[in-house]
Amino acid sequence: MPILSPIGRKHPKVRFLIAAIYLFLCIGGITMIYPFALMIAGSTKSGVDVRDLNLIPAYLRDDTALYQKYVEGLFNESIELYRIAYDADDRAFEHVQLPDSDTPPKLVDAWSRFLEAERIPSYAVWTGYIQARISRTTPHVLRQFKHAMLRRFDRDIHRMNRELQTDFVNWNAFFVLPENFYTRLRTYTSDPFQDAYRDFAQDLSPLYSHVASIKGFYRRSYLPNRFGRDIASFNGLHGTAYESYDDLSLSPGFPTESTHQQVLWEPFVRNTLNLLWVRVDPDATEHYQQFLEAKYQSIDALNHAYQSGHRDFGEIPLPSQPPPEGISTSDWDQFIRGWEDPETGDLFAAPVEYLKIDAPEFRFHAFLAEQYGDIDAINEQWGTAFPSFSSIAMPQAAFHQQLFLDHRSALRREFSARNYLTVLDYMVFHGRGIVNTAIYCTLAVLLALLVNPMAAYAMSRYRMPATYKILLFLLLTMAFPPIVTQIPAFLMLRDLNLLNTFAALVLPGMAHGYSIFLLKGFFDSLPRDLYESAEIDGANEWTMFWQISMSLSKPILAVIALNAFIQAYSNFMFALLICQDEQMWTLMVWLYQLQMRSGQGVVYASLIIAAIPTFIIFFFCQQIILRGIVVPVEK
Repeated sequence: MPILSPIGRKHPKVRFLIAAIYLFLCIGGITMIYPFALMIAGSTKSGVDVRDLNLIPAYLRDDTALYQKYVEGLFNESIELYRIAYDADDRAFEHVQLPDSDTPPKLVDAWSRFLEAERIPSYAVWTGYIQARISRTTPHVLRQFKHAMLRRFDRDIHRMNRELQTDFVNWNAFFVLPENFYTRLRTYTSDPFQDAYRDFAQDLSPLYSHVASIKGFYRRSYLPNRFGRDIASFNGLHGTAYESYDDLSLSPGFPTESTHQQVLWEPFVRNTLNLLWVRVDPDATEHYQQFLEAKYQSIDALNHAYQSGHRDFGEIPLPSQPPPEGISTSDWDQFIRGWEDPETGDLFAAPVEYLKIDAPEFRFHAFLAEQYGDIDAINEQWGTAFPSFSSIAMPQAAFHQQLFLDHRSALRREFSARNYLTVLDYMVFHGRGIVNTAIYCTLAVLLALLVNPMAAYAMSRYRMPATYKILLFLLLTMAFPPIVTQIPAFLMLRDLNLLNTFAALVLPGMAHGYSIFLLKGFFDSLPRDLYESAEIDGANEWTMFWQISMSLSKPILAVIALNAFIQAYSNFMFALLICQDEQMWTLMVWLYQLQMRSGQGVVYASLIIAAIPTFIIFFFCQQIILRGIVVPVEK
């Protein structure tokens, strides 16, 4: 007789009770799904949107949020580089907005033509998406360059180290230092690896690079760091009334119209600005020769240091470009800064009136002057009112905005997959984690399906006097957490010389007390007539075990196999303790190493990827697993 008749189901209280039960079940389901959905959303995050707790990340539906992620990657997660390049005042990428549309479109077109004309040296064009200091993921350009090197050297890291003079331990330690040549702390070196990277970067879309801004560095970094963020302190020192540092200009040569500009310009060029941007007029050649003669005193000493063959100091030319490296670079730096003769106390330095700044801004102004003749022609054609060429700023923000709007779909796909690709790259190229895990899980499942059924079958078929004591002992082993047994297991395996082997991984866990108990109960429930009939037909013990007991216990064996797989797949601490050789590390050990060096987004992505194998097994074996859960209860 049914519990509820059709009439009873129509009763308001009954319907309310049923509805309440369904409601609580739905709420319980949501409480499980919601955190998982948050983790999926978090797996796409970077530093700029890590605090966004929406189920649908903002960059998927909002262009401003997408633009923030774009410029964050473009400047390698450095807000200072962003502020310098765009000459902007934003303090964090979260505050960045899409640029205003006030920039004349023809100015952006002129900038695009300027870039295509290759008037900018390679050291002035800096690549983005090669470093992620905050989110600690593998950005797009670095990933593409690594894959290019993988193809070039057939995945042989040792061959690349030999040919490119590098010392990478493995492909996951592969990195490229982002360019930052504003100050003299960094030098523009030329070596096989850097040359290979620059050749690769030449073919990149301008979507992934920006041009250095010396004027932006002067106003957004040098002056605020020297005089403070507040312009009031600067005005008090120099007797000026500027409203902000934006009102200060930077001239390519020594300024003559303002005394305080002269006081600022000379130490900036002599002592702070990277030598890549500093030029000396050829008229200063004699001063350079006098400096070298005072420092080396004899032409033989200079030839020995420079590996040259000059006959006298008078034939030494003035470098048109900063020397690339070596002692000549050091001497050039001393000539720019000023060198005091320790014997005579005389000061030798490039005269300030001969110093010049060769910045991309000034090259752009020269390009415009060449293209349009004078500023009036530009204002007439563009509909603008620029007072001079020097007042025209590089329209990098508007140029990148135009590229951004044309590539929004590609950027969304990149940001959605970037952290997952980082995890997959790490798993594929780091050791033998995938192979070791596959072997370990396969052996663990096979042994669990062989040892546990045989033990349960023996206790079920042969009624030994100590059967229940053995079962009690097996169940008591479940009272101790695995962490307690790891040290004794380690000591035993060490004495047996089994460390760093698959045997050490599978032997301690191949017999499981609960599995034996569960299988024995199921075997006991099978009719004894089955075995008697099989014996009459001439079946031996192995045939009865394999074709009768094992065939009828498939649902329970599925549950045991699943448990064995989960325990082996998720085994981290024991696998690390038993196998300390990296060549024997399993996937969980490698993922732990990755999580220790990665940001939140990569950690979430690694957890989701690590859950996929278990999810696949549940998905394809759900019916067998459910039968394995239900059958023991029914028995």
